[in-house]
Amino acid sequence: MLLNLYRRHLYVRIWLAVVGGVVILTLCANWIVREAAENERERLSIVPREVVVLDTKDRAIGSGSAVRVPGQGLEFDVTLEDGRSMSLRVAPRARPMGSSGLAAWRTPFGLGWMVALVGMAVALGVYPIVRRLTKRLEALQRGVQRWGEGDLSARVMEEGQDEVADLSHRFNAAAARIEELVRSHKSLLANASHELRSPLARIRMGLELIGERASPSARDEIARNIAELDQLIDEILLASRLDAKEADMGTIETVDLTGLAAEECARVDAELDVAESACSEALTVRGVPRLLRRAIRNLLENARRYGAGEISVELGNRQGAAEIRVNDRGPGVPAALRDRIFEPFYRLPGASERNGGVGLGLALVKSITERHGGSVRCEDRPGGGASFVIALPN
Repeated sequence: MLLNLYRRHLYVRIWLAVVGGVVILTLCANWIVREAAENERERLSIVPREVVVLDTKDRAIGSGSAVRVPGQGLEFDVTLEDGRSMSLRVAPRARPMGSSGLAAWRTPFGLGWMVALVGMAVALGVYPIVRRLTKRLEALQRGVQRWGEGDLSARVMEEGQDEVADLSHRFNAAAARIEELVRSHKSLLANASHELRSPLARIRMGLELIGERASPSARDEIARNIAELDQLIDEILLASRLDAKEADMGTIETVDLTGLAAEECARVDAELDVAESACSEALTVRGVPRLLRRAIRNLLENARRYGAGEISVELGNRQGAAEIRVNDRGPGVPAALRDRIFEPFYRLPGASERNGGVGLGLALVKSITERHGGSVRCEDRPGGGASFVIALPN
């Protein structure tokens, strides 16, 4: 538990480093004070000493003892040969103002300097620990600064499991997401400008060919190009709103996928097959009906445009998720390109603009599905063709 807290929380490590330094300093100071006090007690302890009294001719005329009395100096008790006893007291040595008993314990630099040296040693010992912790914050600061200056590819190193590592991970994820959005918007603008020029050029050419009297075929061509422009603008605006996570896409409701798919299948004359094992609740999801309808319609339009023959829609439930499977009998999609077909404005090799569409239909299906917490994929269909599968959580 403590080891997990130490690894995951930076403040725990800094706190332990400070507490450890204070503990070491306290222990060292306590040892110094204890040694000084012990030395002082030994110096002031009452230990009798033998005293001999001599006359002028250095002959012993008496003997006794001398003791040190704390606070009173030295006291001599002497007994002469004639039986007389006497006492002699010597006043204690005067001490400088502000001195204490600890000053009697001699060190090379004095007690205060010794404590200061121990404090400096503790500070030097704690510095590498704190420095190692804050060094990652400086690396994160440099990475954020690089990213803020316009280098959207800048990332920071993810090291450890504490708050700094979590912050680095979140920054890298946010930076990658923003870089992807900027790249997507640049690609969207570049491709949109190209796609807008094509129908505009056809309309301009059609107007030149009309002259004074317009033929029905010329009118139909202009109407088709205008409808294509209208569809392109609508899909570009929808793609931009789906990219913005904070954009309000509509009211989230309980959606019956069976009814939604039945309406779209009737519009393009597609066959609808509902799995027997899937009950009505298994085919009910929470989402925006308008967007889910748009996703199914785009897949049906894609199957009608590039498929050959019958189109069918299968509804089922798998691993707690509702599945919408749109099948066609077209040439299929190569395995290497099954991810790329969901990119904006991407067309398979050999696809012509005359087939209709601008390459945003499948990209919108992916964005709508992900906005609802689901996924979309492309698979081979047994017997030929392709199957596009939308999986949505119930």
